Amino acid sequence: MGLEIIDAVFQTNQSPPVLRLDVRNLNADTGLEDCEKLSRGLDELLEQRNLIPDAYVLEVSSPGLSDVLTEDRDFVTFRGFPVLVHTHELYKKHQDWTGLLVEKNEKALKLNLKGRMVSIPIELIDWVKLHTQE
Repeated sequence: MGLEIIDAVFQTNQSPPVLRLDVRNLNADTGLEDCEKLSRGLDELLEQRNLIPDAYVLEVSSPGLSDVLTEDRDFVTFRGFPVLVHTHELYKKHQDWTGLLVEKNEKALKLNLKGRMVSIPIELIDWVKLHTQE
């Protein structure tokens, strides 16, 4: 279908439960037609396979602009922007780093911290978000 599923969440705390999917068109801006196409195709497949035996709601939507950077193209687009980086363990006595995004490669994420360059190993990073300075 030319679509990528960005996020999937099954919210069982709702009645009926909600299966929510965020999708992105790989070739163009994601539109309502993309969401409808995936919704119809998945609905039919889920019903045939009876993967969710009880009543549920299927929601398919575009994620819009997220503040979390995940794709390589996000890191290229937001070079020079302030970001907040969270690591799953201490790295150089910090778990949270705020600085300007310089570069991401297969080994490290590079930040400019007020003129001082820091490279954080990729395997330590939990998430990277755009950071709004208040």
